[in-house]
Amino acid sequence: MPSADNGVPLAIAGLAGLLSFLSPCVLPLIPSYVGFITGLTAEETGRRRHVTLLHAGLFVAGFSLIFIALGASASLVGGLLIRYQVWLGRLGGVLILGLALYLLGVFRPAWLARERRLELTHKPLGYLGSVAVGITFGAAWTPCIGPILGAILTLAATRTSAAQGTGLLAVYAAGLAVPFLLTAVLLERFLEWFQGFRRYLPWVERASGVLLLLLGILLITDRFTLLAGYLQGLTPEFLKSRL
Repeated sequence: MPSADNGVPLAIAGLAGLLSFLSPCVLPLIPSYVGFITGLTAEETGRRRHVTLLHAGLFVAGFSLIFIALGASASLVGGLLIRYQVWLGRLGGVLILGLALYLLGVFRPAWLARERRLELTHKPLGYLGSVAVGITFGAAWTPCIGPILGAILTLAATRTSAAQGTGLLAVYAAGLAVPFLLTAVLLERFLEWFQGFRRYLPWVERASGVLLLLLGILLITDRFTLLAGYLQGLTPEFLKSRL
């Protein structure tokens, strides 16, 4: 049975991935990404779903590879500093608090507002091109996705093994990837839905900030493990026996 100390970080990573997908600098660009990697219009994606899904899957594999590699690296560094794990968690909590305040609009330093990315003017040919674009996306830490991803990487650095950090970033990538795949094959419906959801984009950013704020406080006060144990205590026995 997986421990609660593992389950809670994974749940946070998955939610962070979903919030990254819904962030103001990712969600509005999804149709452009789908059109770029497939070369199809919204109407054509509906008729050629198998081609769309294949390109989207390769795109997702590209950015997932980047995120997972970052997670393994972060936890490896954290593992080397295992003697200072408590203080590493507290310093990470301070960093995450800063990222939370950025998302909440308390401060917006110019160096954080500057996009850091690789540029692809033209997509490379073929299916491998979709992987290349996904890798580029993974390296494109825009102001919206950067703080959330940075917080999960900081959490990965507080884990005790590279496997845990890799798992965190794999779940984060899944939280971003699954809705992207669904959007790719249902692009026309997504465009209709987005018109109504657009007004809530600022609230997504605020929700992300609140999530990071709570995570930072838990790490600084060394209460993260206590929260995990408390949540495990609330889990019904019949569910525990299935885990």
